[in-house]
Amino acid sequence: MRIGIIAPPWIPVPPPAYGGIESFIDTLGRAIVRAGHEVVLAASGDSTSPVERLPGFPPSGSDTMGLTTHELRHLIRAYAQFDDVDVIVDNTLAGPILARTAAMAPVVTIAHGPFIPLVQELYGAASPDMPFVAISHHHASTAGSVRIARIIHHGIRVTEVPTGSGGGTACFVGRMNPTKGVVEAILVAERAGIPLRIAAKMREPAEQAYFDEAVRPLLGRNAEYIGELSTAEACALMGASCALVNPIQWDEPFGLVMIESLATGTPVIATPRGSVPELVDDGITGFVRAEIDELAAALVEAAALDRAVCRARAEARFTDDRMARDYLELFTGLVTDDRPMRRTA
Repeated sequence: MRIGIIAPPWIPVPPPAYGGIESFIDTLGRAIVRAGHEVVLAASGDSTSPVERLPGFPPSGSDTMGLTTHELRHLIRAYAQFDDVDVIVDNTLAGPILARTAAMAPVVTIAHGPFIPLVQELYGAASPDMPFVAISHHHASTAGSVRIARIIHHGIRVTEVPTGSGGGTACFVGRMNPTKGVVEAILVAERAGIPLRIAAKMREPAEQAYFDEAVRPLLGRNAEYIGELSTAEACALMGASCALVNPIQWDEPFGLVMIESLATGTPVIATPRGSVPELVDDGITGFVRAEIDELAAALVEAAALDRAVCRARAEARFTDDRMARDYLELFTGLVTDDRPMRRTA
């Protein structure tokens, strides 16, 4: 098969630092090519993913972040050039609506964000038979009227993630945002008496404001902010930690950082929100607890968990090859079902 993938236009693929969707797209594209298929990617012009890329896309930039006009131009150019693919994989919000009239091949949309009412309304404007992929069972359970064709957990290139030996400190990796639980992570580590290193994206005004108002006053005693890290640097940090502290305060559809941590051999301490219970095996690859005191007690116990088991679970459940197989099964069914009705350019 020849598979077209549309990335959002805001961040290069792969991302130079924080960027979960872009990292996922790069990983999926490479794994599909390795499985013997062709991939052509529509992404920002400064993307460096080694798969084939469509020409004519401007580079990413903060001045265009979130602009509807920029996203629509990106989508129009992508759909106009996808006239020789078997399946189109859309990772944007507006794409499914445009696909109804612009797509020349069957389209599957991967829903990366929560199914809030506004998103359900937008997806409802797509073709009624368009399949959507949810990225966790909890995510799918919130989809409402959106047609979920399949639930597929993310995967990563586990073989490229070095295992770590752990250490006497814990870490937090994510965004400087209250939903990610940065403040809660600091409180958990402080009560556990274990130093915490915080690696977090902090580029937007709201992130800086949250840091200044809520996080900065808590630093120095037991917690240190070390900045935003690349994926490789973040994995090195996690591998050198006794645990990843991930007390999310929202129902996150999928926490990529958790499976990255498991791949390094580092257990995860997290709240029972969103996809967490699907990714962390309580008492085996981490602890799932609701309250600060419970999380702190779990953090103390984390050093006793078997790091080899954490790595083994990542190898068994969260590899890029497994993820690619799941998507290819879905794509094959779409091509078979759609081919008699396929539009021509």
